Amino acid sequence: MKSKIIMLGAVAAMLLTSCGSVPITGRKQLNLVSDQEVLQSSLSQYNSYMKTATISGEKTQSEMVTRVGKRIAAATEKYLNEHGLSSEVKNFSWEFNLVKNNEINAFCMPGGKIVVYEGLMKIVNSDAELAVVLGHEVAHAVAKHSNERMSQQILAQYGAQAVSLATSGSSAATQAIASQVYGLGANYGVMLPYSRKHEAEADKMGLVLMSLAGYDPSVALNFWKKMSASSNNNQNDFFSDHPSDAKRIAAIEKELPAIEKEYASYIAAGKAQSTTHKSTSTKKTKTSKKKKSTHRK
Repeated sequence: MKSKIIMLGAVAAMLLTSCGSVPITGRKQLNLVSDQEVLQSSLSQYNSYMKTATISGEKTQSEMVTRVGKRIAAATEKYLNEHGLSSEVKNFSWEFNLVKNNEINAFCMPGGKIVVYEGLMKIVNSDAELAVVLGHEVAHAVAKHSNERMSQQILAQYGAQAVSLATSGSSAATQAIASQVYGLGANYGVMLPYSRKHEAEADKMGLVLMSLAGYDPSVALNFWKKMSASSNNNQNDFFSDHPSDAKRIAAIEKELPAIEKEYASYIAAGKAQSTTHKSTSTKKTKTSKKKKSTHRK
């Protein structure tokens, strides 16, 4: 009896000391697994996946993925540094990949390993639309949703033994849980679905991150409508891990006004930069045409 009480006390203490807060939203979360273990296990899963994946030969689309990815990454690190979370920045070692796969999907592993499928690029019409997706996926990594899922899985499978597992740093046990959580290299070939709570949180955080990167978050509404039209998802999300399209769009509509107001200066700066870039590119094109015309004469 005494040993049980001690164990319950240890579990309670562990839960109290293992609580963290999600950047941007401030939600409290359970993190039983260290960042180092999460990064090691996710990198292992990522490397295994990339060995079987085929890198896309679409140069223009690959450049877009890298360009947008770098802007989202820079905005993310800037936010973390400015909000007393500089220690989190060291956890990211960014990579941006476009792979041959006709499925409409993308993911970002802990540590900033981003993968976009060619199928998604058939729907994406602009940098801002791609930023909707990458902002969402990077948000999962920033919010440590994988860590939280692993922690919940450990607690569910091991119960009171989670105390010793979490404190012993058992890499074998962590790897086993990670394989279940990530699902990479298995039948899915992609990360397993996040919970509805995580998806909704990543939607909100993603809008903030893309705004900080200078993209217009309002494009998210039309983008998710296009995604809805291209999918066969059931509109009732009761049995789904993801919000239904209608509920996702409604939630984004609710969040947008406050986000657009708070980050208006970043969005405006991004539009100005985009306009300047387009103007410069147009001038270069005209100059190039003039030179060619002069040369022919």
